[in-house]
Amino acid sequence: MFPLGMVVFPHQTVALCVFEDRYKVLLEDIKDTGVFGTCLIARGSEVGGHDERTAFGTILRISGLQPLGHEQILLRAEGVSCFKIDQWLDDRPYPVAQTSERCCDDVMIDPDLLELAQTSVRAVRALQSELDPESVLTTSCEMAQDPWERSWQLCSMTPMAILDQFKVLSLSDPNERLRLLVEICCERYGDFQRMLANPVPPPSL
Repeated sequence: MFPLGMVVFPHQTVALCVFEDRYKVLLEDIKDTGVFGTCLIARGSEVGGHDERTAFGTILRISGLQPLGHEQILLRAEGVSCFKIDQWLDDRPYPVAQTSERCCDDVMIDPDLLELAQTSVRAVRALQSELDPESVLTTSCEMAQDPWERSWQLCSMTPMAILDQFKVLSLSDPNERLRLLVEICCERYGDFQRMLANPVPPPSL
């Protein structure tokens, strides 16, 4: 396990910098599969251990690896699926947990709800770009045709707080997840509107 101070969704690609010896041991142990788990750190630090961790996580698969200077390693990894943590075991040499597969509810995704979520995400990102263009990727993201994959893509594209990210990840019903995503987008849209209407003046020199 590689606990992080962020949430990673299935079908989301992230970059991770590995510099602690314990996670270098982890990379050596998974060199044949390139698969490991991550979960959100609820309280504490990513470095050194002794942190409190959430009960749900995401399986990641390494898609690229590049050694850096100062004995650091840059990883590119993609989220695969969710799991539930049943019990934490010994943290030596790195965090290990007993997990169980957490299948999302076997229901059909509502296409109208999926379209509403996609429209909401695009709207809030467009408004966010007016406040901080650098915070929104300028490159276009090609949305998957598969509704399950697309729903997870929308999760990773939505500007939201880390705890909201975890709430979204922890829902097993994809339609509940999309409804929550729309609610979060509406809240963030209102926040961005207020920030645009009342801009913070630059500090005086």
